Amino acid sequence: MPVVNPCSTGSRTRWTRIGRLWWVLAAGLITVGLLLAVSQRGELRRALELLTHVSPAKALVALVCQAGCLACLAGLQQWLLAVGGVRVSLAAMGRLVAANAMAGALPGGAAFGTAWLYREFRRRGADRALTAGVLAASGVFSALALVVVIVLGVLLAGTRGPGMTLLWALAILALLALAGLIVLRSPAVRKALGRRWERIAARHEGLGSAGRATRDLIAHARTVRPGLRPWLTLAALALLNWLLDAACLLASLWALGLPVPWSGLLLAFALVQIPVSARITPGGLGIAEASLTGLLVVYGLHPGQAFAATLLYRIFSYWLLEPIGGACWLVTALERKR
Repeated sequence: MPVVNPCSTGSRTRWTRIGRLWWVLAAGLITVGLLLAVSQRGELRRALELLTHVSPAKALVALVCQAGCLACLAGLQQWLLAVGGVRVSLAAMGRLVAANAMAGALPGGAAFGTAWLYREFRRRGADRALTAGVLAASGVFSALALVVVIVLGVLLAGTRGPGMTLLWALAILALLALAGLIVLRSPAVRKALGRRWERIAARHEGLGSAGRATRDLIAHARTVRPGLRPWLTLAALALLNWLLDAACLLASLWALGLPVPWSGLLLAFALVQIPVSARITPGGLGIAEASLTGLLVVYGLHPGQAFAATLLYRIFSYWLLEPIGGACWLVTALERKR
């Protein structure tokens, strides 16, 4: 996975375009937010009143859940690095994960965060292949765990909201996956797909190197830690990462003294993570708030209650991470200088 070089002319132009797009999106979101605030003054007042009555003890539970969420992600990447022979303490990995979370507020945050993590892993002794493999494998495990959370949410939600539509969509995808596995049993099909992948990898160097690095990492992991149990540990860490994040949303409702929409809470949380993970806007700003509020309303909360719960959850899961991530980034930068 190539590192972005901000000093090159092409990269500088790209970062300038990303910055302009970020400011356009930010201005649009602020405008839409102001219009909504004016049109929904009563619900906004209700939400602000609820936020002034947050239980500190219950809010602490939400903070603990969010800290556990970051610890699981740090443990996942620590395990993958250890397979490649690079030992990083959980505390140091936690600082890297927290500092990387700060990149979500920057223009082009996803690319910036990936490039920064790449450099930090390399500085700690990981070679190019291992670093690319760790970043790719952790992303794959996280994405698969999110799919599992969506499936669980659909089963809990039943026919309410978008649950039934998603259930049909997941059933169709499962049938297509089964048909694909049957087709892949043909050597001719595998050979044709291999040739196609080689052409794509040759055209996109970063994609090809990430694919090779991931395969090398998995092969090495099988040699160092054979069997299924180590992979179950990784899957559990990735799944627990999302579930603790969902528990933070649950604790936010609890801290506000609001009724919990048990049937749709997990599905509402999981669906919001898709646009947030895509980084359409910095940190999913605006998109996360609007979509989560709307889904909580669908599953039974009043608009003011849903908006208050969403704001409190975003404070714990996003806004508090920004100063903490900045402090972790500063500590890492000072360590690098020493």
